[in-house]
Amino acid sequence: MRPPFDPTLYLVTDTALAGPRGVPDVVRAAVAGGVTAVQVRDKTASSRELCALALAVGEVLAGTGVALVVNDDVEVALLAGADGVHVGQDDLPAAEVRERIGPDRLLGLSTGSDDELDVALALPSGTVDVVGIGPVWTTPTKPDAGTGLGPEGVAALAARAAAGGLRSVAIGGIDVERARLVTGVDGICVVSAICAADDPAAAARALRGAR
Repeated sequence: MRPPFDPTLYLVTDTALAGPRGVPDVVRAAVAGGVTAVQVRDKTASSRELCALALAVGEVLAGTGVALVVNDDVEVALLAGADGVHVGQDDLPAAEVRERIGPDRLLGLSTGSDDELDVALALPSGTVDVVGIGPVWTTPTKPDAGTGLGPEGVAALAARAAAGGLRSVAIGGIDVERARLVTGVDGICVVSAICAADDPAAAARALRGAR
């Protein structure tokens, strides 16, 4: 059985933005403020470093009911005992990832166009649990993510995902002011809006309030 997954406010971690506080402390504060899911992402980390980070965040999340997802690295997700893994368009195909992680972990897939969503919708039922739709707006935390879809573009893709039985989250350039503009999705993903905040707990509370 797959673990519970609440995508309402989905934090994607950024080690550089967390700074000397460290990712685990930022996550602890963010969860206290209302974050409902956490994805550990660090494109510059080695597999060993990413695994150590995922384990540390897992300790913070233990007993909270907040799902832990690892970005891209299937092996790290398995080694760290994460609840799931999230892959992009340039990573292993979702069907292969599902085979590797088995039936009891969550799988997220990034989509940024109708064609990419078509691929996700064509997969056997249960392969993917949630699609990340974006970027909503262009963002410095992921400069290769492409041109922003805008709230309308995201809502259109989210409607198609829902019709096909998939939950969706929006990502890319979302902050407190923009959060209320994003509609049709099951949740929002943020990076800098929490990781770069002076008070991650307050930032999370504000984001929850904006939804």
